[in-house]
Amino acid sequence: MMPPKLEELIVRKIRDGTVIDHITAGQALNVLKILKIRGREGHGIAMVINVESKKLGKKDILKVEGRELAQAEVDRIALVAPEATITTVKDYRVTKKIKVKLPEKIEGILKCTNPNCISNAPREPITPSFRLVSRTPTLLICGYCGTYISHDEIVAQYAVGT
Repeated sequence: MMPPKLEELIVRKIRDGTVIDHITAGQALNVLKILKIRGREGHGIAMVINVESKKLGKKDILKVEGRELAQAEVDRIALVAPEATITTVKDYRVTKKIKVKLPEKIEGILKCTNPNCISNAPREPITPSFRLVSRTPTLLICGYCGTYISHDEIVAQYAVGT
């Protein structure tokens, strides 16, 4: 009798950097856009897309060597991957692990998609503000004009200039 075949995903450990796990399946490329990683920065990057997950069914994983994330970046990742976990690695050891949290109120990191919204007026000193309507899929509502902003519209804002 043959032993059961073990199926493994082999992605080597990183010495120093960040592992972003439990990314919503198919969203790893959007997370790279949010982090403004284009491939020319010199960081080693491992990306796994649409792999089996007990928690999510399918998920994506990113490993970025030589880079720690700022809290603002973690907050933006939560917009497209609300189930993600962020692990900081130093000298091959986990030094910090957090689950992203999409806050009820999001300020200053997105623009309203309504061109007539007061938050888009050039002479108005107003910070765009959104209230969370749904975590999965992400849906926000502008605090000024009531315009809904969807997951795809959020991703599109980060894709500008790619």
